[in-house]
Amino acid sequence: MSVASPLPAGAIPIDEARARLCARITPLCRTTIVPLAMAHGRLSAVDIVSDIELPRTSNAAVDGYGVHAKTVQDDPQRAFKIIGVARAGHPFSGRVEAGEAIEIYTGAVMPDGPDCVAMHEDCHRNGDYVVINKQLKPGNNMRPPGENLAQGETVIKKGQKVTAPLIGQLAAAGCDALSVQQPVRVSLLSTGDELIEAGTTLGAGQIYDSNRPMLRAMLDDAMLAVTDCGIVPDSLAALTTAYRGALADHDIVISSGGASDGIEDHTQAAMRSIGAECAFWRLAMKPGRPMAVGQIGQKLIFCLPGNPVAAYVCTKLLILPLLTHLAGGVMTPILTVSVPAGFTHSKAPGRAEYLRAVIAHDDNGQHIKLHGRKGAGVISSLTGADGLVEIPLDNAGVEPGMVLNFIPFADRSL
Repeated sequence: MSVASPLPAGAIPIDEARARLCARITPLCRTTIVPLAMAHGRLSAVDIVSDIELPRTSNAAVDGYGVHAKTVQDDPQRAFKIIGVARAGHPFSGRVEAGEAIEIYTGAVMPDGPDCVAMHEDCHRNGDYVVINKQLKPGNNMRPPGENLAQGETVIKKGQKVTAPLIGQLAAAGCDALSVQQPVRVSLLSTGDELIEAGTTLGAGQIYDSNRPMLRAMLDDAMLAVTDCGIVPDSLAALTTAYRGALADHDIVISSGGASDGIEDHTQAAMRSIGAECAFWRLAMKPGRPMAVGQIGQKLIFCLPGNPVAAYVCTKLLILPLLTHLAGGVMTPILTVSVPAGFTHSKAPGRAEYLRAVIAHDDNGQHIKLHGRKGAGVISSLTGADGLVEIPLDNAGVEPGMVLNFIPFADRSL
């Protein structure tokens, strides 16, 4: 169901917010060289191309016998005389003629002559002779030069995050160090007189601060250097001082709580006090509507809602992609999978909703089921969820079978 509806006053869709902020900030250009073993999770500061072909020569893809395919085709019962052995790192230096075979092992360089490898289980050996019991074609069970990596081929691009497979590929290309972007310096704080640290005794009206530990874990990334600045009281002066101090030696400040427009919500006034421009306030989404972002120079202040689920969703969908951009990385689209709904949901058009969900399977295939208790403050709805289901901005309600975008959590996938 789709119904045209104006956005709430001042609210903007999250895609627009992401694009607007991306256009306002320039990626940092602070680089350093690290050993390849220390590069995992970092962002490459350069393009790397391979100086070699990988493999450098044709080699065997299986254990078996290198022979001439035509000889096998012409005389299937022929017994090939085995004239030597080739192992990985120990090539056979002679030439193998038609009617001859070389005992060869996976990864060994193909000697002159043979144009295929017969798998050992398809062969019958008798002493120094072997009969090939399967027809072969040229190239069977061989890896050609450059199959994995061609000379001049790009191994990694500037801005690409270094993954475990990329470390393997870089090492295979002979790279032992890499120029990477230095981490973005992030300051993290919570606001609220009711908040205290976990592990201390609760007083009347107090709660343990859950946002800061949760966000700290979400920001545990090699492209970021995070400073935990603790809990700031509900005071304009205190928050102004905290923002000013954090911005002195950080690129980004992330605070949670006080992002709305109530009497005790001081984030916007604190931003004005330090000369920060409000890039926007209010997102056309649920949870996460009362979020503000301020900018002073090339530095940003993200003011997250105090409700934990709202803080989590806004960080996932908005802050982390922008931190990747600021760090000099490639901001790729958020992964979504189209899956039919297995639930009903009432919703007014005008803002998108992101509900916690799991993927269920039955005789009719897979579908999305809502997970946990509702509410932007219910952290338990995040634990055990497979991801978020996106209910689009103009949607006026969900019925079973309606195809929706499902956003999987990284910790619930491979």
